[in-house]
This record gives sequence, structure tokens and C-alpha cells, in this order.
Amino acid sequence: MTKLLEGKLVTAALKEKQQAAVEALAAKGVKPTLGIIRVGERGDDIAYERGAAKRCESVGVAVQRFHLPMDASQQELLSLLEQVNRDPSIHGVLLFRPLPKQMDDETIRNALAPEKDIDGITDGSLAGVFTGSGKGFAPCTAQACLEMLDYYGYDLKGKKVTVIGRSLVVGKPVAMMLMGRHATVTVCHTRTVDMPAACREADILIVAAGRAGVVGKEFFSPGQVVIDVGINFDENGKMQGDADFAAAQSVVEAITPVPGGVGTVTTSVLVGNVIAAAKKV
Repeated sequence: MTKLLEGKLVTAALKEKQQAAVEALAAKGVKPTLGIIRVGERGDDIAYERGAAKRCESVGVAVQRFHLPMDASQQELLSLLEQVNRDPSIHGVLLFRPLPKQMDDETIRNALAPEKDIDGITDGSLAGVFTGSGKGFAPCTAQACLEMLDYYGYDLKGKKVTVIGRSLVVGKPVAMMLMGRHATVTVCHTRTVDMPAACREADILIVAAGRAGVVGKEFFSPGQVVIDVGINFDENGKMQGDADFAAAQSVVEAITPVPGGVGTVTTSVLVGNVIAAAKKV
């Protein structure tokens, strides 16, 4: 029977460690604080903000929210970033993207102080991931994949891991992080020839394709562990992953559910990074 790798168990374990860390910081007079910057009123951003704030408050991390209208200028956002960069009471910053079309993403994201970039969006943070220097923070979703594998006891050393997707949010950084754990990594994308064959050879399959159910039965093999990063909604508003869950269940050893898998852990990783940033002050 296929094992479900549920995120709530990972989150519970992380929460216990985070509460202890916050208490230790409080004894030193430090209150870990997350600054949330949102431009506009996108429903998914608002929902994530609500969840992140709730998770922070559950472990004793404070939250400051900064909202700008959708028609705000690039200079207004840059000025706000300068403000939070200079504020010593804010240890980490979550900046929602994509940004409105009147703003240049590269300019904006790299205006954030690297030491406060707790979601790995700046070039400096990504450089740290790619070089293995340990400087900065990895993108939270990529880190959540490794937290899932660690919690459930999957040793990455020498394992064949196939990653579907090459974005800077998941695919590329998670590939680098896996190699840092001595895994042998294959990265597949839209130009990959015979992608199902490359995936069937993997011990661990990380799916970040960006399309609902696109990874079907022909991608899976017995004994595999599947980490599904996808978040998609069907016409009825039901959430589903990038992997065909029913097809995978008939073949693989273990899989993360959607919802209830990696997404659940991502917010906990974000909170953990705020705490880690506060420790460095």
C-alpha cells in the first residue's frame, strides 16, 4: 500500500523546535519578526498572507504587514523596501510576487536586503544555494521538499533523483540542494526527450511541472518516492497536484498528497527562516 507523506506531521515537528528557539531568543530580549509586503489584492496572496501570519503567531513570531495598492509606483515599493531594510526590529521579509506590470521584478527583488530575504528571491540568496556557501536562505518550497524527505527518513546520499521543472522557485534550487546532499540529479523540462523514461529511473521524483495531473502512470516505477509540489485548481475549485495521484498510488512506494503535503510545510519553513535570521542579529 502506498504511504502518504503528510505535511502536518513535519509541521508539528518543526513547530516544536521553533517554539523552543523563540523562547531562547526571548530570554535575550529578541522578538523574531516577519515583515509581509503585498501589492494589490490578489486572492491567493491574501490567503497565503493569512496562513503565514497564523503560523507565525502560533510559535511566537511577530508580524508586520505593509500593503500598497495595485497601481503603486515602482519608487513607492522601493522606498518601502528601504524602510524595512533599515528597520532592525524586522528580521525577515516576505515579498509577494508576481508584481504589477509597472514594476521591474529584478530591480525590486534585489532591493531587498539579502540578510532579510527569507524566501530566497534575491540573486545573492540564490548564489548561496548554487555555490553551497550556506549564505542566505533557499526558496521555502525547495527547502520544504528536503524537510519532507528528512522527516520521513529518506537518505539522499547516492540516490537517483529526477526533478521535473527548472524554475528558480523550486526546480533549479532544489536540484542544487539535492546535489549538496550527494544525490545524483536529473532535471527534466519541456524540451526533455522521453521524460517518462528519465522519471522511471529515479528513486525519488520531485514534480514541479506547473500543470495539473501532467505526470501520469508512465512516469512512475515501483519503490519510488514522489514529492508533488504542484498546486492547481480544477473548474470546481478543488486543489490538485501536478502528479496523477490515483495513478501514482497504484505504483509508487510513497507520495505527498495535494493538499496536505509540501504546501503545508512551506509556511513552516518560512517561519523557521525568520527565526534563523533573528538569531544572526
